[in-house]
Amino acid sequence: MSEQTPIIGDDLPEQLRIRREKRADLIAQGIEPYPVAVARTKTLGEVRTKYQALETDTATGDIESLTGRIIFKRDTGKLCFATLREGDGTELQAMFSLDKVGEDSITAWKSQVDLGDIVSVTGEIITSKRGELSILANSWQLASKSLRPLPNEHNPLSEETRVRMRYVDLIVRPEARVTARMRPTVMRSLRQTFHERDFIEVETPMLQVQHGGAAARPFKSFSNAYDMDLFLRIAPELFLKRCVVGGIERVFEINRNFRNEGADSSHSPEFAMIESYQSYGDWRSIAELTQTLIQNAAMAVSGSLVVTHQDGRQIDFGGKWREISLYEAISEGAGETVTALTPMEDLKRIATKLGMKVDPAWIAGKLAEEIFEHVAKDQLIEPTFVMGFPVDTSPLVRAHRETPGVAEKWDLYVEGFELATGYSELIDPVIQRDRLVEQSRLGAKGDVEAMQVDEDFLRAMEFGMPPMGGMGMGVDRLLMALTGLGIRETILFPLVKPEIE
Repeated sequence: MSEQTPIIGDDLPEQLRIRREKRADLIAQGIEPYPVAVARTKTLGEVRTKYQALETDTATGDIESLTGRIIFKRDTGKLCFATLREGDGTELQAMFSLDKVGEDSITAWKSQVDLGDIVSVTGEIITSKRGELSILANSWQLASKSLRPLPNEHNPLSEETRVRMRYVDLIVRPEARVTARMRPTVMRSLRQTFHERDFIEVETPMLQVQHGGAAARPFKSFSNAYDMDLFLRIAPELFLKRCVVGGIERVFEINRNFRNEGADSSHSPEFAMIESYQSYGDWRSIAELTQTLIQNAAMAVSGSLVVTHQDGRQIDFGGKWREISLYEAISEGAGETVTALTPMEDLKRIATKLGMKVDPAWIAGKLAEEIFEHVAKDQLIEPTFVMGFPVDTSPLVRAHRETPGVAEKWDLYVEGFELATGYSELIDPVIQRDRLVEQSRLGAKGDVEAMQVDEDFLRAMEFGMPPMGGMGMGVDRLLMALTGLGIRETILFPLVKPEIE
């Protein structure tokens, strides 16, 4: 099965040509290959639940109409077998006997129906002599003719094709179906945890006049109606903080963000994120909230704080999670003491010693974070809070109460990637203005990730913002932590480049 196969023309591959000929023959016979409706009285799952204790070789006398996609078909003389599969992966055997459906019907079944077709089968619910729960057909009807063959175990989908053709991936691969259904389970758990703690869910703009709330390169757009440039949201932070100023003291949003940056196994240009802010909290209380959110999600999808990844590995989200200091981790990796006050020239020397390339545009805090990722990130497999980030890369975060040059910010790492980040939020509008002005200077020097001065946000702060803790967590990355998959597998339809003709 090739994703480059054309769908029209005289030189179609044989299987596609044959299926189109079957479609044309059906229409010529007055049979609709894509009817508006077919008979369906129960789902396959409902039948399996109702008759799970049925003994071998039993006829129930119950007549049902069931639907499913044919994923196995065996035609043998007077008795034909097929396996029907529903969207959730539930399967049921269908049996077609000459004495039940008649010669014309069984001949049509053999000649007209292919693997991948969706059918409706009406008949009696039985168990076969081998104990297989089945429907013994009295009649059948085509619900949708498949014009393309499904991949099989001898011709499986490549990883690229799985992402590009997720609809096929969902049909043939159980893991894809499990992951797709895991996401709403996680979402329900996240919302329930927030609800139990009296948080209010809100929605904030995705199109913004100014980008802010994170250090990231935005996507730029244009509004014809307003005749002005707009930006796709890189984070909802500044609007959620406006909510806190307005008296929504515990607030969260599950949102789509867009960052015009690189794409790899843990980064996607479009991604889902959850952000929350809690008045009268700080980075410590928000860390406890984050741990509870993740642990509850793990319980929701696996019934345990020990989750099993799709490759069989396990990760334990239980117990008290480890904490390490960012600068202590840098010092250990560099083999010498590094603090937030270490001069830029010393950081450059350390980076060079470690074999790193240094971007001339990096400020000291950015270089320190890059050194940390170089020496320590891959070792952080179990859930670990990395505490105390540079102030100069944390323009919206309160300075540490004791340690100069450090902000009260943590990053939570799992499996070697950053899963969430939390803060004691900066609430002083004068200091916040100074920080944003400095960001604008960096932007003027060419830093495409630098924030802008948001005057309306500063005005909101000037009305009085209560002390609070804030947190952002990637929902796609949470799925990565629970499954062991890359980010493109946890997003149902990730952005991919167009196919090359």
